[in-house]
Amino acid sequence: MECSVFSVKNVTRVSVAGGIAATALLLLAGPASAHVSVQPQGEAAKGSTVTVNFKVPNERDNASTVKVEVNIPADHPLASVLPQPVPGWKVEVVKTKLAKPLEMHGNTITEAVSKVTWTADGGKIGPGQFQQFPLSVGQLPEDADQLVFKTIQTYDNKEVARWIEEPKEGATEPLSPAPVLKLTAATGDEHGASAGTTHAATDAKDDAKNGTASADTSDTTARALGLIGILVGIAGVTFAVLAGRRRTA
Repeated sequence: MECSVFSVKNVTRVSVAGGIAATALLLLAGPASAHVSVQPQGEAAKGSTVTVNFKVPNERDNASTVKVEVNIPADHPLASVLPQPVPGWKVEVVKTKLAKPLEMHGNTITEAVSKVTWTADGGKIGPGQFQQFPLSVGQLPEDADQLVFKTIQTYDNKEVARWIEEPKEGATEPLSPAPVLKLTAATGDEHGASAGTTHAATDAKDDAKNGTASADTSDTTARALGLIGILVGIAGVTFAVLAGRRRTA
């Protein structure tokens, strides 16, 4: 009896400890998996123009997101920042005069976009939902490994989530990390070109290869079927001749 009681007590303690550990993991994983992020991550080539998406999830069960402000890095200004229209949201683009003008394609640029704000205009991000906000940005800097886009998320109950903490390499992820776009080394094909153009060219090459492979496969199949047909025909003729001889005999 004592052994049984001891076993039950141990099982209960293990179950409670396991439940506490699981709860702790969920609490720690929740904020990390629900923060605002920019995509693609680690796929944007230096010196290129790309379209990125700011993925904004709703973290609240009793409120909806009605405003998203994305700040463009001031230490690496971008000459071109173009928002894509999002149904149900109005967009405002703010430009700031540059302390040091940018030279691009023979043109001198004296101001650049410093903030893009989307405000709900019939739309919203409800509980358990997310929304993507696309931006075309370029040219990406060649002297940086990442761009940090500090973002402010506002709910309809006036609560504000500030995603402004810059993640540090090798350190624990902050509670409110800012969206980070990782930059990769430029190649001959990507330099100065948009990611969409580069991917389209790659897809075209792949399609051409697949088309050639398909044609080769179809030709081989046709030849094989033709040969089988000839063999079947010969077998049929042979069978008919033999059958005729038997009847004659």
